[in-house]
Amino acid sequence: MVIIGELINSTRKKIKEAMQNKDAEFIKTLAVKQDEAGADFIDVNAGAFVTDELEKLEWAINVVQGVTKKPLAIDSPRVEAMEMGLKLHKNGKPMLNSITRESDRWKQVFPLAVENNVLVLGLCIDDNGIPDEADDRVKIAEQIINDLTKAGKKIEDIAIDPLTTPISVNTNFGLVVIDTIKGVKKNFPGVKLITGLSNISYGLPARKQVNRAFMASCIVNGLDGALIDPLDPIMMSIIFATEAILNKDPYCGNYLKAYRKGIVVKE
Repeated sequence: MVIIGELINSTRKKIKEAMQNKDAEFIKTLAVKQDEAGADFIDVNAGAFVTDELEKLEWAINVVQGVTKKPLAIDSPRVEAMEMGLKLHKNGKPMLNSITRESDRWKQVFPLAVENNVLVLGLCIDDNGIPDEADDRVKIAEQIINDLTKAGKKIEDIAIDPLTTPISVNTNFGLVVIDTIKGVKKNFPGVKLITGLSNISYGLPARKQVNRAFMASCIVNGLDGALIDPLDPIMMSIIFATEAILNKDPYCGNYLKAYRKGIVVKE
């Protein structure tokens, strides 16, 4: 599983305050904790700052890269911010979060995706919005994948987000995500399927329990990665245990290594 640590996101109140006040120690601590908890990427988002996103994002990226060698997920609604983030990036291959099939977004982000050595995350959304049905999401994913590969992007550098939406709105939405994962994997087994899980439980009590159950269900059906809180030890334990059960972890090596590090917990 590819774990993207989601916590350094300015839509979170404490993160926005830390960025506003340039509280470097708070951001550093969160970056290190996510790294040590097993995150493969650290997501950095300053999109909540409408007028000075670039300045806040530059500051946050520099702070995070000062304490971790993990690559970053450059997360922004603005192409200028994404372009700047890629120029600032130092360690490994970054993730570009994200491209969609919306006309304006596609035209803006497509050049960044194909001209840079990045893992690009494509969202199953077009000018008509997020489809309710899995087949329509798969069609959007296929358009994204085909256009990127025709432009020279390697299939292993493409990820698709099936887009998780709340089951409190429509109890079929969990299955839509799972069916989208299976549909994309059928035709493009080399493409990574990565999603943010927490939306699945929006509006429900005991949200972590729903998120954890959904994670296991998605892994069984082909999910390769997720934007999650890696500081949730139960969630991380479920990920490693599920991969071991599905024979995705030879000799349970990753599970045992994570247990020795304290990432997998007993209870």
